[in-house]
Amino acid sequence: MRPELLSPAGNFEKLKAAVLYGADAVYLAGKRFGMRSAADNFTDEELFAATEYVHSHGKKIYLTLNTMPHGNEYPALREFLTSIKGAGIDALIVADFGVMALCKELLPDTDIHISTQASIVSPEAANAYAALGATRLVLARELTLDEIKAIRDSLPESVELEAFIHGSMCVSYSGRCMLSHNLTGRDANRGACTQPCRWTYTVTEEKRPEMPYPVEQNELGTFIMSSKDMCTIEIIPKLIEAGISSFKIEGRMKSAYYTAVVTNAYRMAIDSYLRDPAGYTYDPRLMRELESVSHREYCTGFYLDDPMENPQLSTINGYIREKAYFATALSKDELPLPEELADRQDLFPFIQRNKVSLGDKAELISPNKFGRAFEVTEIFSEKGEPLESAPHPAQRFFVKVPFKVHEGDIMRSGNDDI
Repeated sequence: MRPELLSPAGNFEKLKAAVLYGADAVYLAGKRFGMRSAADNFTDEELFAATEYVHSHGKKIYLTLNTMPHGNEYPALREFLTSIKGAGIDALIVADFGVMALCKELLPDTDIHISTQASIVSPEAANAYAALGATRLVLARELTLDEIKAIRDSLPESVELEAFIHGSMCVSYSGRCMLSHNLTGRDANRGACTQPCRWTYTVTEEKRPEMPYPVEQNELGTFIMSSKDMCTIEIIPKLIEAGISSFKIEGRMKSAYYTAVVTNAYRMAIDSYLRDPAGYTYDPRLMRELESVSHREYCTGFYLDDPMENPQLSTINGYIREKAYFATALSKDELPLPEELADRQDLFPFIQRNKVSLGDKAELISPNKFGRAFEVTEIFSEKGEPLESAPHPAQRFFVKVPFKVHEGDIMRSGNDDI
């Protein structure tokens, strides 16, 4: 079985990165009713354009409608669904029975995927949703691989299973949490979580509020509610053998660099396994790629361990920062070389994301390739003037690169051991 690789698309730039770097499908949200309201997300018009772009590349597109709307929000939801009827979205991801019923009424030919917010953890729940017409079930994160196999064995083959394989995890059960709403008035179940589980906490005695006591996990404070990030790159064969149809990457609020690199790593791992399952060997360079993006400490979530026996799912550290995302390659048609440089076959056009300077160690990331190291020895402006650096966001420039560069390739910071 060839599993689908499903990547996040928080905006159009990230959507294009996901498609270019190997996603079979993308998931995104409109401006309302998605669980990541802080992401850029897509206007109604952009949803039409996004669907056209994804379908033109032979991929699929899924729209998240997985908040828990209250009664007074349903007129707006009906209006939104009506406005996107002709977009051609492949599936709607829902968590609420009322939302599911409205989707089936207004978009009867669109597949229904049940969100991880529904907390499906048993064959009984899975079959109940399937009986209601769901074509795919996004399983709760709190399952072992053996439990997933049992759910797979209980279902008709036509019903697919989707599971998260990489990204942030929630301290609450499959994301159903009221902590943000209680502390800040922003409801996590309507996509507005402020992530108070990542904050530092102390204990105060009722009559001495001016004397807080740290409940120390380490010298930095207490982070018992801050979960590690999931990373399953080392157990791809086990995930495929469990019968999961779609491998989902979390991260609609992460950068386009994150989307590209994570999608690329899992694409290479999945394809390598499928080419030769019996002879597959894990390549440690894959983890090096995943460690180059912004992340917390990694773990394999609940898949291999019973958390009652191995409770170390929380992290005492914050984000481990990603390598600097220098620039993205443009096509030579979009930015042709100036006349005086026209014979230079080793100069390629880029659009800048972070400052890059002469002497910087860099790496080039391309689809289905690991990072290739080089040193930045020449930079030119789009007019052909020599530069010491490209310091301005969205500045277009040319860089000497000792490899062939294609549109969409990514230049990032490298190591000193080139």
